[in-house]
Amino acid sequence: MNGDEQLLRGRVYGHDHDDPDPGPRSGRTYAQLIGGPLDGLLLDVTGWTPDEIGTGAALPTELGQFPGGRALYDPGPGAPRAPGPGVTYRFHHRGDAP
Repeated sequence: MNGDEQLLRGRVYGHDHDDPDPGPRSGRTYAQLIGGPLDGLLLDVTGWTPDEIGTGAALPTELGQFPGGRALYDPGPGAPRAPGPGVTYRFHHRGDAP
């Protein structure tokens, strides 16, 4: 796999920067992060309840408006709620918090 193909696979939020395989894992469920400082990353939501999915995520990052703060992501309106492996959800950036 060449470098361009590896970038297109997507990286998973929280994997170490030096992880030799930072992409998604088979059998896991992910939300694609859209917009904001973490745009394009995947968030592993395997095992999250429907209520947790509906709440979204506040993800620590150095890249947002508040370095050391959190990037806030919510499921998009009408977002699919079907559990299962692969990229099943899309979380949209709604702002940053200290």
